[in-house]
Parts: sequence; C-alpha cells; structure tokens
Amino acid sequence: MQQPVKIAPSILSADFARLGEEVAAVDKAGADYIHVDVMDGHFVPNITIGPSVVAALRPHSTKIFDVHLMISPVDSYVEAFAKAGADIITIHPEAGPHFHRTLQLIRSLGKKAGLSLNPGTPVDLVENVLDLVDLVLVMSVNPGFGGQKFIKSQLEKIRRLRRMIDATGRQIDLEVDGGINVDTAKEAVAAGADVLVAGTATFTGGPGHYAQNIRALRGDALGGDALEGE
Repeated sequence: MQQPVKIAPSILSADFARLGEEVAAVDKAGADYIHVDVMDGHFVPNITIGPSVVAALRPHSTKIFDVHLMISPVDSYVEAFAKAGADIITIHPEAGPHFHRTLQLIRSLGKKAGLSLNPGTPVDLVENVLDLVDLVLVMSVNPGFGGQKFIKSQLEKIRRLRRMIDATGRQIDLEVDGGINVDTAKEAVAAGADVLVAGTATFTGGPGHYAQNIRALRGDALGGDALEGE
C-alpha cells in the first residue's frame, strides 16, 4: 500500500561551503529524509563525499539519513557509512558481485537496506531480494550529476515496482531520484512513488525558500496547489 509522500532533499545541490547549516535548514523546513549522494568518480562520473563528512553532518539533523552509495566496489565501505550515522544505505546491484550478500551486510549492521535501479537496470533484479530491502530507488536520470532532465520511461518502472512491493505486504519505500520538480513529482507519485529525492527543487532560492519549496513539492505531488509566492 502506498504511503504518504516523503520529501528527501539531496544535499548534492546544497551550498557545500556551509553544509552543516544547509542540512539543519532543510530539516527545519520540513524534510522527511536527508538524502546523501556518495560518488566515487569510478562507478559514476563525479566525486562527492565520504564517511567522515556524513559523520560531521550527523549532529545537524535528527532526520533519517538516506545514504545512496554510488561507489564500486561497495562492500568495503558499508560499515564505515553505517558507523558514520547512515540510517538507510542504498546500493546498486552492479556495484558488487553479490548484491544479496551486500543487503544482508547492511541489515546485519542494524541499518535499513535499499537497492537502486539505474535507467537501464531491469526491474526483475529486485524480485529475489524484496524480503531484504526496505527501500527501492528508481533513478530517473543516469546518476552522477544534479540538475538533469527526468527520463519519462522510468514511470513504467515505478508502476511495475509499485505492484511488486504491494504484493509483498511489506512496508517498502519506493523512492525516485532525478529531475524531480513540481511537475514531475505529481507524475512520479501517480505512478506509485512515495519518497521524492529533490536537490535543485529544494535548494533553489536559499534557506528562506526551503520550506516553501518542500511544501510545493509535497502539495503538487498530492494534487494540491504549488505554494508559490507565500
């Protein structure tokens, strides 16, 4: 069953010179999760942050840290991010030889486990690990950079995953990341997503606009009016 929509601002779009303040600001503005994109310049064509930065940010928010590992090989870094304060650790099936085992490792550390599907990754890869995942992340762009355009073909993937998740009877987040704005948010939620990762759409305008931006995303996703001009 689809859950209420959660907003997970991606700190990839935050001001990195004042990252702790930015995390605290989106927490106060109404974020449900703090989405942390970890990139290694190998699995994806960008380099972002490591466990020490996650640990430094942890005191700035009590919200769930939703840590997306776009790194390969991934297994040797899972424990470090768990210790740094990640609550959800999401990995890609292509990032290691045995992603079932990686999901088991995440859960053994007391963390929730997520599996991310790139635009070209087939839905079927999720089927045999649905008993292990707490979150499935659909990438609606090819990962590596913020500000990309939403790939519409991923809506059908979201629909298929919604049916698969509902059939389990388990509470599994269905998250979408990439090109989310007040227009694509509605489409993603209508297809079955219940967690929206939004970087540019959240952090545009500076801290004074974060609450308005989050309300606009959540309101539009639910079919309400975008709260522009408040």
